[in-house]
Amino acid sequence: MTFELQASEVRVLGCLLEKQRTTPDAYPLSLNALRLACNQSTNRDPVVDYDEALIRDALHRLERRGFVRLASGAGSRAAKYRHLLADALPMSSAEQAVICVLMLRGPQTPGELKQRTERMHAFSDLSSVHATLDALIERELVARLERRPGHKEERYAQLLQAGEADSETASSSPPAGPPAEEHGIHGEDAPPPLRAASDSSAELAQLGERVVRLEREVAELRATMRDPMP
Repeated sequence: MTFELQASEVRVLGCLLEKQRTTPDAYPLSLNALRLACNQSTNRDPVVDYDEALIRDALHRLERRGFVRLASGAGSRAAKYRHLLADALPMSSAEQAVICVLMLRGPQTPGELKQRTERMHAFSDLSSVHATLDALIERELVARLERRPGHKEERYAQLLQAGEADSETASSSPPAGPPAEEHGIHGEDAPPPLRAASDSSAELAQLGERVVRLEREVAELRATMRDPMP
């Protein structure tokens, strides 16, 4: 299944799920409450500054996909919204907690997930976190990312957002480059970047000399024109 949600849609959906699980008395959320939830400076990565127009647009797109619906009752003073993940993507309590943190905080290690899901679901140990991640991977809702150099734990990313896992994999991979032998680096030879910089400096110096010489020739030509020889 392909979702390809935009970043604003993932943030809105994640906030609705989080507030339902952590502050049920304040749920469903009004547009203003949802804006404040999206723009929190804590428990969010990245921190954003969405206005109501952007959030309203994200809500409309989510509503068309069947992820969100208007939940205002008769006589309600403000429009309120609730998510429909239980219908669109039935998940256990553990799976909802994990996918929520991944939507709101980006790729996480199992240890980070265990700590950051405590308010929504208390995992007994890391093996239960891994079991939940495996279930989400099997449903193609989560992907395992390549381990970053110098890190022991693998990270996991949600697949609701278009390109989320791909961009993280690319950013965590070291830049590829040809081996040093291909550049003929031996002994005290300068590496290619330094040689390139050196060549550029020489070319600039030569260009500067040409400019000076041309300016001198032009000046001499003007002087000849002002004082023609008899």
